Amino acid sequence: MERPVVENKVAESLNNMPKGSILFVDDFLNFGNSESIKKALFRLKEKGKLVRLAHGIYLYPKIDIDLGVLYPSAEEIAVAIAKRDKARIIPTGIQALNKLGLSTQIPLKVVFLTDGAARTINIGKRTITFKRTGPKNLLVSGEICGLVIQALKSIGQENIEDPVIERLIELLKKEKPEVVLHDAKLAPAWINKILMRSI
Repeated sequence: MERPVVENKVAESLNNMPKGSILFVDDFLNFGNSESIKKALFRLKEKGKLVRLAHGIYLYPKIDIDLGVLYPSAEEIAVAIAKRDKARIIPTGIQALNKLGLSTQIPLKVVFLTDGAARTINIGKRTITFKRTGPKNLLVSGEICGLVIQALKSIGQENIEDPVIERLIELLKKEKPEVVLHDAKLAPAWINKILMRSI
């Protein structure tokens, strides 16, 4: 008897959620135990109400007439996982460069530094890796500062070119000087110098 009841409750609760929501078993635990929620989500997937992104991660899909299911970006999925786990994350590598407009490449493998659990999640052909890091790397208070620090680490001191530095300094000017000052202290010496040039 419990199965349809739990499934119906989950299905009803979807009506109050925006299309495109990323969902986890934990979101529905007030309707039953995790096993019954897993089964309910699986059945709703079978009925086409949900799309399974990865183990235990579902999408309440937004459908476009021409494009079909509109899938969330790797970053949107990573942010949803971090929110669920109450963890902090910072994009690294190509993802950081991409967000700063320094790369047009959409990476299939994205890596985030986190203070949560280290893991890799496969979503179709894409992978999201959460790499555990020390608190220092996550203490940056400015979003642009955090991205710039990770982008520069990814490029490397020997490979950084002046036009890129100038572009980053322009972007850093959008941050408050006190934020740059705070975050520069957390960066390696050569990156600290670049950040300080924006003040």
